[in-house]
Amino acid sequence: MDQQPDQEQSFSHSKGEDAEFEARGLRSYFEYRDLGVADATNGAVVAHVIRAREGHTATGQWHVHDCCFQFYYVLKGWARFEYEGHGIRTVKPGDCVVQPAGIRHRELEHSEDFELIEIVSPAGFSTHAEVDEPQTTKA
Repeated sequence: MDQQPDQEQSFSHSKGEDAEFEARGLRSYFEYRDLGVADATNGAVVAHVIRAREGHTATGQWHVHDCCFQFYYVLKGWARFEYEGHGIRTVKPGDCVVQPAGIRHRELEHSEDFELIEIVSPAGFSTHAEVDEPQTTKA
């Protein structure tokens, strides 16, 4: 293999039987299961399973993530997001979304069983909440 990673990586095996979800993270209406990728990549990438938190609904708050790459793949349920320049999108199982760095977006609503896998680089990215609503959106 000719291509080498920029940072040292280690082996990681996150067992489903040991899975723990925590009601912490970027959004209070979700709970997160860390997949151990941040430690294995020395902070280059983070991966987690995110699922709807019982009894909590989306806030609809516009926000932006300070990251180089953000991707999610829907496992269960559905959600409606609004993206700057792309309008409202409903995502369902099997859907994959790449959110370009710096795109303003918000979640409008989700099903009680909504669950996805999200991968972001770098692992220590920050989120800027309460950003201004975009001037225009399109479907």
